[in-house]
Amino acid sequence: MSLYRKYRPQIFADVVGQDHIVTTLEQAASQDKLAHAYLFAGSRGTGKTSVARILAKIIMARDIEDEALQKQIITSVENGSIVDLLEIDAASNRGIDDIRDIVEKIQFSPVVAKSKVYIIDEVHMLTKEAFNALLKTLEEPPPYAYFILATTEINKIPTTIQSRCQCFPFRRIREDDIIRRLQYISDQEHITIDREALRAVASYVEGGLRDAISLLDQMRTLDKITQADVEQRIGSTGHEYIEAVFTALEAQDPEVLLQTVRKIEDAGVSMDVFLRQLLTIIRERLHEAVASKKSTADIVFILDVLLKAISDVRISPVPGLVLETALLSLCSRGVAGEMLAVEEKKELTTVAKDEEVVKDAKEVKDAEEPKKEESPKETIEAVEAPEAPAEKDPAIVEARELTIDALHEAWKDIVAEVTPSSVKMSLKNAKLVSLEDTKVTIAFSSGFHRDTVAKDNASIRVEEVMAKIFKRSLRIDCVLDENGESLDTEEESVSLADAAAEVF
Repeated sequence: MSLYRKYRPQIFADVVGQDHIVTTLEQAASQDKLAHAYLFAGSRGTGKTSVARILAKIIMARDIEDEALQKQIITSVENGSIVDLLEIDAASNRGIDDIRDIVEKIQFSPVVAKSKVYIIDEVHMLTKEAFNALLKTLEEPPPYAYFILATTEINKIPTTIQSRCQCFPFRRIREDDIIRRLQYISDQEHITIDREALRAVASYVEGGLRDAISLLDQMRTLDKITQADVEQRIGSTGHEYIEAVFTALEAQDPEVLLQTVRKIEDAGVSMDVFLRQLLTIIRERLHEAVASKKSTADIVFILDVLLKAISDVRISPVPGLVLETALLSLCSRGVAGEMLAVEEKKELTTVAKDEEVVKDAKEVKDAEEPKKEESPKETIEAVEAPEAPAEKDPAIVEARELTIDALHEAWKDIVAEVTPSSVKMSLKNAKLVSLEDTKVTIAFSSGFHRDTVAKDNASIRVEEVMAKIFKRSLRIDCVLDENGESLDTEEESVSLADAAAEVF
């Protein structure tokens, strides 16, 4: 007999990792408040059918005063020989005729027990007509009839069916619970297995205890089961490559990234599993950012890249290529950001040398304004006239800096100083189009981002930041990108590089 059948739970105390369901059903049974229809939903191997059979034993054995008959009923349920328990696989009995047959036979009273129990596994496979035929019986069954439906895809169950059942969500079983159960079975069967091997099995099955027991059964003939033995059969989870990937991303080293992905492929690691591990770690960073009240926009972007990759990898003929593309996308943006940062430092050094001159030029402009208003000050102006020519040149230098190229070079600083984060994120999805006098035209990749920045308060903040940098009033004009293409400007690359470096 296979191990998963031998160690299938026979009482509620044996059920692993579903305490919230077991407690509710035990109390309902003790208080004689059992419903006539239950719907168990959850991923494979989480105990849905086992709990259904345990519940069936309780229902069929209650109100039986003869202890010998009680034991006979329980034993018959366990070996599947009692006629009052009918287990149906909806995957192979999914038509309306199959359900009509059940509805007709349900009218007959139970033969041995005082109740009849119908367990319908994979109930989501029933046709629409079959569900309709089952509706009335679920709503008003005979007093001795009970239905227990089980499914791995509750989203495919009509709401009319769900509303007539008590629904119980079966959770994925925690790794620690799976390890404890596997260790118990190993001890009972005298199987020698390393703790690391148990953890590798528990991680691989993704919360499915039945799959874990089946894998243990597959390797039980070995003298000693090690982690290497497990990985040979299931492939490595790739956890040991996580640090290498993060280090390469932080160092912006695409060559190391490609080498790491090649090692992951050679080790037989599932790209889907590896990406899920990356997502789990980045998700933790997201939670930390929320807890510390930091901006999460950049982390959300990285999550979007990885989520798209995990969606594509499942249908790609070359899964490794999807992982390479996602990681190199982040890495290449980081490299571009670093290069631009170096150039920007040079520009900032030049600007720093002229800061005092620019400041004096601004004072000259302030002094010139009252000159036009009050003629008595012409004498003072005449006295100061010899100094004016020496200070007009810096003003000219300042005017020359207001070019489309200068705006491009300062775009990172503009975006960094703009608040709130929603406006900043929209600016990252924009590009500078033109500069006409004091009007700066900005094109956005979507109407949503354009409207976010075009709002009065948002546009004023952007203009204030530009005025602070260029020492003059500027006006922005937000337009929609005519080509409707994804904007991948150098300025966006800079911000994404900083985001990747901060997260990783």
